[in-house]
Amino acid sequence: MLGFDVVIVRYDEIALKGRYVRNRYERALVNNLKMMLERGGARYTGITRERGRIFIHTSDERVIGLASRVFGVASVSPALTTTSRLMDIGWLAARVGDSVIGDGESFAVRSRRTGSHDFTSRDVAVHCGDAILKEMGERGVYVDLTSPQHEIHVEVRGENAYVYNRIERGVGGLPLGTQGKMIALLSGGIDSPVAAWLMMKRGCEIVFLYCNNHPFSDEDTWKRAMECIEALRAWSPIGFRVYEAPNGENLRVFLDRCDEKLVCVLCKRMMYRIAIEIMKREGAHGIVTGTSLGQVASQTAQNLMAEAYQLSYPIYHPLIGLDKKEIITIAERIGTYTSSIGPGSCTAMPDHPATEAKIERVLLAEENAGVEELLQRTIERTKVVKS
Repeated sequence: MLGFDVVIVRYDEIALKGRYVRNRYERALVNNLKMMLERGGARYTGITRERGRIFIHTSDERVIGLASRVFGVASVSPALTTTSRLMDIGWLAARVGDSVIGDGESFAVRSRRTGSHDFTSRDVAVHCGDAILKEMGERGVYVDLTSPQHEIHVEVRGENAYVYNRIERGVGGLPLGTQGKMIALLSGGIDSPVAAWLMMKRGCEIVFLYCNNHPFSDEDTWKRAMECIEALRAWSPIGFRVYEAPNGENLRVFLDRCDEKLVCVLCKRMMYRIAIEIMKREGAHGIVTGTSLGQVASQTAQNLMAEAYQLSYPIYHPLIGLDKKEIITIAERIGTYTSSIGPGSCTAMPDHPATEAKIERVLLAEENAGVEELLQRTIERTKVVKS
């Protein structure tokens, strides 16, 4: 393949928005692209946008991979630019075809056109196909519009035309930061980083909260959680703020004063209370968890109801309908799986946790434990560990 002078960035969901929202989302996407490219050290001379397309003016291969990781990007293509004259388009298409089509192989030209021209998209495809055949005819290449071995794409937009043969899939979703801010509970396991990533994909800025259960969890759990955050940084141009809250003392009180079977529910409610205080501090709009319904004994519908009872703040469970295999597949794709596996678990978890927690029993247990006082002490010792 020849080099390229521009990377075409496409989006899909943004195009469905009204004019005002679309314009705002496009600006956010361009800003995120700039930050991602600058953080990755990629070279480019500018970014321009037209309706439905963003153009990164560059010949740096790194731009392709970095841009495809920006939320809101549907696909990217490194392309060569020419004028919108048919003669120039055909000449460039022949050069591109000659660089990628092998002897005796089939090809097709796929064309689209935006703007006012004295030719149609079909005219472009026919002219470029003829130019490629003229250039390579003695090498036995031929046109196959149904299942070609190679596709040469041409986009004519106003006074310019772009020729390319690669379409790299992007991550999709909405631009990061367009859907507010969320507090994501991070455990050091497989699920919670995936849940955070899915909310990032929907445009949410993420602030992480790690509730440290020491001495009921070990240093490896903390390390895994921080490694997962580092892995997720590859998907975020704006970085993360990470809070760490001491939760081990709370667990000890629950074990000493409450029914052991309720410890998991009481722990989750305490984590939610801590997250709510961080929400207020950060001006956030909700809490994100890695809960998957029925995945473990304590993650039942009745327990989920008891965990959220009277808390009055939105709690999001993006993994609620996924099974473990589906979650692992996403974790492997986004780069958090290796960091999130390893020995260790919370030793405060009872052998037989409650699966149908009664709300009145949970509230009574919290009264016996003095949760408001526990919360106050925890918040006083909560700190920002990364920013």
